[in-house]
Amino acid sequence: MNTGGDAARDIDWPADLLQPVLALPEHNTLRVALSGGLDSSLLLCVAAACHSNVTAVHVNHQLQPNHEQTEQFCRDLCAQLSVPVVIEQVDVPVGSAAGGLEEAARAARYDVFHHLLDAGDLLLMAHHADDQAETVLFRLLRGSGVKGLAGMPRMRPLGKGGLLRPWLDISRDRLEQVAASVELCWQEDPSNRSQAFDRNYLRHGVLPGLKQRWPGLLQRVAHSARACAESEQLNRRLAELQWRECGDGGHRLKLAEFRALDRLEQRNLLGWWVAHQGWPLPSLSSGDQALSELLDAAEDRAPEIRGSGYSIRRYRGHLYLVPDRGVPQQSQQLTPQQPVQWGPWRITLSAARPADTSDNAPPPIRISTRQGGERVKPDPGRPSRALKKWLQEQGVPPWERAALPLVYRLSPDADQLIAVGNLWCSDRYSGSAPAAGWRLIVERDCD
Repeated sequence: MNTGGDAARDIDWPADLLQPVLALPEHNTLRVALSGGLDSSLLLCVAAACHSNVTAVHVNHQLQPNHEQTEQFCRDLCAQLSVPVVIEQVDVPVGSAAGGLEEAARAARYDVFHHLLDAGDLLLMAHHADDQAETVLFRLLRGSGVKGLAGMPRMRPLGKGGLLRPWLDISRDRLEQVAASVELCWQEDPSNRSQAFDRNYLRHGVLPGLKQRWPGLLQRVAHSARACAESEQLNRRLAELQWRECGDGGHRLKLAEFRALDRLEQRNLLGWWVAHQGWPLPSLSSGDQALSELLDAAEDRAPEIRGSGYSIRRYRGHLYLVPDRGVPQQSQQLTPQQPVQWGPWRITLSAARPADTSDNAPPPIRISTRQGGERVKPDPGRPSRALKKWLQEQGVPPWERAALPLVYRLSPDADQLIAVGNLWCSDRYSGSAPAAGWRLIVERDCD
């Protein structure tokens, strides 16, 4: 095939491939994910034939023996099509990926796309109906729920832009037919034939037999995926409505209202809440006792559900979504205009008056966590109180008390506690005109 830009535009591309690529939502830059394989090479040719603002993106995982040849092929193809190309070489952290090499490569690839897309950008990917069937079957074997069985969405946000799969309803056989008719060249990934990878096993060892037995398999799987997507949309909508009654800020649920839901609704709302906060879902299958223990444990217990990077905990009539966030293990000095990040808290010291009108030297201040026996005096007209008791009265959950930053004004006699997290600050270091001449600001990130 002569893949020069004009030649690609002169080809009478079949309507079933052309129309989905023509009918795109409004966008600024149009990008095409180009692996160098048949599917993405064909998509780039069709996109270049009907759009003038196309840029290709090739991610070189550097995993295959021919990765340099594949990268050069992508450069040559884009030059022939008069299409700019962005080449990104990535190092795949194989050992750290829970899903092995396939998942590690996918994560690295999407990380590139995420950071590359600007507002208004649209990325086209050449996934087809066989890819969708493979994805649904793969997730079924992994025990996914309706969200996973919905397969790959046709369009979704990605980075600051969006991702679109225009050929999700077209079979791989059809793409091969068109590629052969125009004598398209492409690069084969040697790993695509290795059935050591789960997806390749499904692609080469399972799906061909299923398609032969049930010729309409791709359409049936696509129909089931759409039904699951609709069910997931309804689940999400139900959770959003129930959140209005059960939610209490972004990071906690009201326990009484949550208990009033039936168990299916509880799991649905809990899953939506976790996903809405950007965390992977915990295991909440019908046979799992974790949710029952979380809700029914005695009041003096501290039940929790552990997730990846977070936990769900119970305290005083609420369920909390608690990120795993470390705090410094040792005290830190606080310097003016040099904020300290202490877990979710950000602590800043600044002059209360312009520097040129104040000769007040900055006070020596340190930040640390509780060591035991601290006392606080939130009311200047009353005696100091045990910090432990005061935190309990403020309703501070136990896991937060251990991480809470305590801010001290250093003194030769005895250090003075001047702030407890974002819960209290001495009026000498707060307000519109702090008496100390220095303003202490303690802010907490939204969890």
